[in-house]
Amino acid sequence: MIPVSERVPPATFLRETSGGILLSVKLQPRASKNEIGEVLGHELKIKVTAPPVDAAANEALVKFLAEKLDCARGKVELIRGHTSRHKIIFLHGFKLDAAQKIFAQR
Repeated sequence: MIPVSERVPPATFLRETSGGILLSVKLQPRASKNEIGEVLGHELKIKVTAPPVDAAANEALVKFLAEKLDCARGKVELIRGHTSRHKIIFLHGFKLDAAQKIFAQR
C-alpha cells in the first residue's frame, strides 16, 4: 500500500506547528451553501451562507470546519483575519497527515 503522503500532494494551505495545524482560508460569505471550494494559491476557498456582518461569517466558518473535521468547536480557532476574507485558522491537536486526508476528500 502506498503511504498517504505519497498519494496526496502536499496541501500548501496547511502548515504544521507545535500543537496543531494552521489552515489558510479565503472566505466567501453569502454563498448559496456552505462548502469547501478549490485551492487558490496558498489558500483553501471556503463558502458560507452567513453574511459578513457582526462576525456571523466568521462564526459560520468555525462551526462549518468543526462539523467537517468532526471535532469540538473549541478545537477550531480563528487567529488572524477577523475583518478580512483572508484568514488563518488554528486546528488544535491535528496532525498534518490527518488534515490532508480530510481536506483532500472535500
